[in-house]
Amino acid sequence: MTKQKALEHVLNMGIVPVVRVSSSQGAMLAAEALRIGGISIVEITMTTPGAVDVIAQLSRSLAGQVLVGAGTVLDLASARECLKAGAEFLVSPVLDEKIVEFANEEEKLMMAGALTPTEIVAAWNAGSDLVKVFPCSSVGGAQYIRALKGPLPHIPLVPTGGVNLNNAADFIRAGAAAIGIGSELVPSQPKESTNSTTISLAKKYVAAIGEARQPADSIIGSGSTKSS
Repeated sequence: MTKQKALEHVLNMGIVPVVRVSSSQGAMLAAEALRIGGISIVEITMTTPGAVDVIAQLSRSLAGQVLVGAGTVLDLASARECLKAGAEFLVSPVLDEKIVEFANEEEKLMMAGALTPTEIVAAWNAGSDLVKVFPCSSVGGAQYIRALKGPLPHIPLVPTGGVNLNNAADFIRAGAAAIGIGSELVPSQPKESTNSTTISLAKKYVAAIGEARQPADSIIGSGSTKSS
């Protein structure tokens, strides 16, 4: 998949599930549950045991169905391993310009992490396609994203950390290009018995994002029709 197609996929989906689990099997289960629930993106963090192998397996088994990426990429060596395994995008909680440069050289989607306005602009200027705002909830959540979008309307922000079903729509309405969701969607120790919960939650998140993206006049019109 080209970088542009991957970017369009993330922006259209509006959700990047962060899979940070205790086993490779759990990661596989989570990815399948997310797919069934309607979220065709999965970010496998490097803190997951056997993360690179999981990325390789998912890239093969879910090819054409799910956009598979690597998260918590903190060094160039890991970035190389992940892309070699089949990752279509790289995510880091920090800005490492070497990783950003490498992703651009390989023509793969990059989401570097930042928090302050200065860091966000630095990540964007370094060549990050999206900027992960982390940990967003610690500095004001959706209100912080709204404040950032005033002077930085051109930078696509992906708030992560503290995003849940209750505030997901608020982040989108505040101007987020997409949202990153971790344990609120995928438990750290997923089992077969938790699949139905993740599937159900995935569907709810998809619905919440879709509703939040409706034009205000469309929502008002819909409400008027129901009340008449």
